[in-house]
Amino acid sequence: MFKKIGLGLAILGGASLGVYLRFIRPWQLRWGATDEEVARAMPGDDVVKRPTFNATRAITIRARPEEIWPWIVQIGFGRAGFYSYDLLDNLGKPSADRIILELQQIEVGTWIPMSGKVTEETAFRVMAFEPNQWMLWKKAASTWAWKLISIDEEHTRLIIRLKCHYRWARPTILTDLILMEIGDFPMMRKCLLGIEQRAEMLAAERTREAATGQPGISDVVVSDGDRGEVTANKGAGNA
Repeated sequence: MFKKIGLGLAILGGASLGVYLRFIRPWQLRWGATDEEVARAMPGDDVVKRPTFNATRAITIRARPEEIWPWIVQIGFGRAGFYSYDLLDNLGKPSADRIILELQQIEVGTWIPMSGKVTEETAFRVMAFEPNQWMLWKKAASTWAWKLISIDEEHTRLIIRLKCHYRWARPTILTDLILMEIGDFPMMRKCLLGIEQRAEMLAAERTREAATGQPGISDVVVSDGDRGEVTANKGAGNA
């Protein structure tokens, strides 16, 4: 009886793995992205050699690049959060729904923590960036690229690419596989949607101000010579 149960579980597990590898994994690795976006060059493509995890995802946001950029700049554990499932990736602390002035100044080498422990293995660092256009993060065996492409006056395409080379001999490989193959997609999808919500809030504020000639109700104003002025509407909820 137990042998039959074990055999049944093995068959079920094998079938589930096959479905994941054949259908689910290819779909989630390119969620929202077009064929052209999957094929296009992104910052840092040559950093991780022979990646075993290579995800390109994208979303169209009704906002200008300068209204999206500040939300990306301040991402990180202990910073603005990830605009995702805060209970899981930010110890329950709500992700910021405002632009935080002190987190807007980044430079090459700035740490982007993924957890409370900050090391080359557990946190990304800014490798390069061009304000309002693209940014590249890097940590051991991984890169994370962000790119903003203006579609027209009111819409921007946000494309991200996460590349990782699995190190099979590492004692943490099982945890790595669970985080990347199971946890990464729902967290990143939620993150992109969270950025969309917050950036579109800024764009709506700008549109109202242009239509009425009156400033809207703002929570914080960030003024920067390179990035211009952006505002966040008070009372916006988390994604």
